Amino acid sequence: QVQLVESGGGLVQAGGSLRLSCTATGNIAGANPMAMAWYRQAPGKQRALVAAITSGGTTNYADSVKGRFTISRDNAENTLYLQMNSLKPEDTAVYYCAAGRNLRVVIPTLVDSWGQGTQVTVSS
Repeated sequence: QVQLVESGGGLVQAGGSLRLSCTATGNIAGANPMAMAWYRQAPGKQRALVAAITSGGTTNYADSVKGRFTISRDNAENTLYLQMNSLKPEDTAVYYCAAGRNLRVVIPTLVDSWGQGTQVTVSS
C-alpha cells in the first residue's frame, strides 16, 4: 500500500500562484509503474480530475486548467507537484493526490491510494 501526503494549499488572491506537493511512502516498488494525479472537489460537486502524469512523464490536463497548471514528478524523491498559476475563484476546492497503476489513476473508482486533501481557496 502507498501512503500519500499533500502540502502547499492555502489562501491566495485571484491571479496568484500556489504549488502543491505530494509525497509518496510505503510499498512504492509494488505499485510500479505508478501513475499519479491531482483531483479536486469543490463544495457540492463531485471529485474531478485536474491533471495526471505517468511514470514516464506523459501528462494530461482537464481543459479548465490547461495553460495555467503544470503537473510534474520527481521519481527519485517519490514526490508529485502541481504548479498552479493565474488562479481563479473557481479553482477553489480541496485538492487530492492520487496514485494508481498506469492510467487507471484517471478513473476515480480505480485509484489505489488517496491523500487526505489540501484546501486551496482563491479570493476574488
